[in-house]
Amino acid sequence: MSARPTDDLYVRYMKAVEDSTKHTVDCPACQGETPCTEGTSIHERFARLQDAYHNRLKRQNGNG
Repeated sequence: MSARPTDDLYVRYMKAVEDSTKHTVDCPACQGETPCTEGTSIHERFARLQDAYHNRLKRQNGNG
């Protein structure tokens, strides 16, 4: 039985979800929907990876 290949994009996307969520929970400014300087880059990374992952899914399913 061979090992399943790692989906690097998915792993990076899930890590970005985790980082963004944790930062928002721990940051009063981000909870008020006013991202702090540190939060901006964390949330932008999440959004960028989310878009990339969803776009790949659309292409794989013939919708992109």
